[in-house]
Formats: sequence, structure tokens, C-alpha cells
Amino acid sequence: MEEWRARGTHLAHRPRGEEDVTSGRVARDLTVSVVLLPLTLASVALAALPGSFTPGGTRRWGRGRSEESRARAQQAKDSAATAFYELDTAQRDLRITLETLSAAEESPESRRAAARFATLGEQVDRISHDYISTLDAHDLDAEQLDAGEANRAYRELSRVTDELVRARGDLTRFEQSLTPLVSRAQEQLAQVVPAVDRAKAALLAATEALDGARRSGLSADELAARLAGLGPELRALNEGAGQHGVRPTIQRAERVLREARAIAAEAARLPERAAEIDRRLTSLRTRAEAISHRAESVGPVLSELRRRFMANCWQDLQRVPEQAEEAVREAGEALAAARAERAAQRFDAATGQLSRAHELLGGADEAVSAAGDRLRRLTEIARDASGEVERARFAVRDAQRLAMRGRTVPDPRHAGPLDAAVARLERAVAELEEGGRNPDYWRFLTELEAVRESAASVVEAIRAGR
Repeated sequence: MEEWRARGTHLAHRPRGEEDVTSGRVARDLTVSVVLLPLTLASVALAALPGSFTPGGTRRWGRGRSEESRARAQQAKDSAATAFYELDTAQRDLRITLETLSAAEESPESRRAAARFATLGEQVDRISHDYISTLDAHDLDAEQLDAGEANRAYRELSRVTDELVRARGDLTRFEQSLTPLVSRAQEQLAQVVPAVDRAKAALLAATEALDGARRSGLSADELAARLAGLGPELRALNEGAGQHGVRPTIQRAERVLREARAIAAEAARLPERAAEIDRRLTSLRTRAEAISHRAESVGPVLSELRRRFMANCWQDLQRVPEQAEEAVREAGEALAAARAERAAQRFDAATGQLSRAHELLGGADEAVSAAGDRLRRLTEIARDASGEVERARFAVRDAQRLAMRGRTVPDPRHAGPLDAAVARLERAVAELEEGGRNPDYWRFLTELEAVRESAASVVEAIRAGR
């Protein structure tokens, strides 16, 4: 089509106005030349013209008819050139529309539209070729053009004009059928610029936040690396939706927006995170020293347990001192690693080491506390076990009342576990009474705790069912 378009523009005749101006200029030049000739020379020249001013000269009878046919053919040529130009313009505009649709979405509708446009393009190319061939076949400026040749040119040019107009109508109707797709594409295109602008603004804010963190003495290398990783995404956004598609461009802009905002937020929190890590380092170091000091008292507590109670009551606590010492030592190593990571401004790694130290110290604290709690509870139960027994019985009775609420016969699913809990409680009390001077108080306590847990499970099941 490009070659035919260029040839069509070249072969189309000049506008009639330009021919009239040229003819007028030539006529004036000839008139001036004749006036300037000497009178005698002008007379001789005029006398030399065949049939000039002599009655009875030869007359060309078909001249008027040929000129009329030539004028009609020229008008047909003008109409064909106009139709060709309008068809070419319509095809160009429609191609831009199809490119917009293709960039906006990859859908079956857009693919069918592209296929239909390709078919119409082949039709336009065929008609354009016919138009160029028709222009090549008829030289309307030839002197020897007779009326018959001019009439043939008129008919063929009129025919090709009709085909050009018809093809233009096909393109127009096809363009009108694309209105829903074009509207949807325009809506999507309208989202591109705001989305890209938001992403770029977020990148700028992230950059400024990093600069602020660096001014406070923090390197923020991790965040800087993450921000640099968004460089290719920014280049793709700058290349535009025409190259990457509308929907992918919007999605890319949204990803950049989220990541840039996250980087900016973390950069703004860096000074706070640094201060928080420093506080936790100090707090955990103090806690480690306190637990290490408390662990020294576990030995005397274990001695008291061995002296007053049977082995089952304290055997599981034998390694508490060693475990506490090992946990405090490992926690100290984790704190040292956290300080090193903090100095290198690797805050995530520092936070991880602090969490490990916190967990180790928590376990050591619990183990050290367990020894003292065991001695306290065993001492209380040895002095008076009735309080623990009453707590267990109250839990069972409360569950029984709830199980019988609104019923005359308890549900077997609830009655069974509660009856077993009652039997377990009575058995634990009997074993304690039969234990003599040194009963297994720890087993008694664990049995009563199991009874309370069983009653609580029944209560939870009843409430869930209701």
C-alpha cells in the first residue's frame, strides 16, 4: 500500500487551479513577445500561420467533442484521486485504532478485529493496485487523445472510484463495530498515566527516605539494593504501554508502587529500629545476668527437694542447673552476634539473633523457676492437700451441673468422661492417704490437674454443641 500510495500521489493530476494559472502566465508571455516584435516581423509571422485571417481555411470538426470527453475524464480522475486519498486516510486511522486495541488487551475480540482488519487490508491493496494500473493506462494530457479513448478512461476511472468509495464504506462500518472495544481500551489507557505517575512518585519518596536515613548515619545498604532492583521496572514503565501492553504496564506500576512504598516505610523506620535493637540488647543482657544469678540458687532448692520428698517429686529437675547455664551461655553468644549485626547495620539479622537469645533465656528462666515452684507447691500440698482436692471436685461438679441443665438424663458423651474424672480423683486421694509418711505428692498434683483438665474439656464441648 505504501508504494501504491506514493505512486497514486505522483500520478494524480495537479489541481485545476494550478493549470489555469500556468496557462494564463504562458498566454501573457506570448502576448508581450508579440507586442515587442517589430511591426513588419509580426506581420510576416502572422501571415505564415496556416489559415490565418484567410477565408475558406481548414476547420477541425471533432475538436469540441474530444475536449468535452477529456474534461469528463479529467473530472473522473479527480474524483478517483479524492476517493483514493480518503481510503488511504481511513486505513491509516483504523490501523492506529487496531494498534491501540492490541496494546490495551489481549482478548479474543481484539484478535478477531485484527484478523478482520487484515482481510480488509488485502481488499484495499487490491483496489489500490487497480487504481494505480488505471492511472498508468490513460494519459489524459496526451495531444492525440481522442474522444473514444477519453470515454474509456472516464468509464474505468468511474468504476475504480466506485470501488474505492465502497472500500471506504467497508472500513467505516468496521470502525463503527469496534466502538465497544475502543471505549474499553480508552478506559484502560486512561488508567496508565495515573498508575505510572503514582509509581514514579513512590520511587522518588523512597529515594528521599533513603537519603534521610543516610543523613542520620545509617547506610541502609539492603534497602538501597532493593530500590536499585526496581531500575528495570522503571525503564519498562518509561518505554510505555505501546511496547509492553496496557494491562502489563498497569500491573508493573502497581508492583513498583507497593515495593517503593515498603522501602520508604522501612527507611523511615530505620532510626527507630536501630534504637529498638539497642534497647533490646541492653534488656536481654540484663536478663541473662539475672537468670545466671538465679540459677545459682537451684542447687540448694534441689537439695531441699531431695531431703524432704521422694525421688519422683524432683528427679526431672536434676539437670536444671546445667541446662540453665548452657542456655545463658548460648544466649550470650546470640547477643554478641546481634551486636555485630547491629554494628554492620544488618538489622534483620540482628533482630533474628535477638529473638534467638530471647527464646533461650525464656527457657532458662522457666527451668530455674520450675525448681522453686516445685518446692513451693510440694510444701503446700504436704501441709494441707484439701485445697487442691476441693478445687478438683468443684471443677467436676460444675461440669456435671452444666451437663444436666435442661435434661433428665446426661448425654453419654459427657457423662462418661466426668465419671472417669470422679473415679480418678477418688483414686488419687486414696493413694495419697495410703502413702504413709512420704507419699508421692507430685503424682497427686498431676492427677488432680488432669481431673480439672478433663472437666474443662467437657464444659467446652457442651458449650460448643449448644
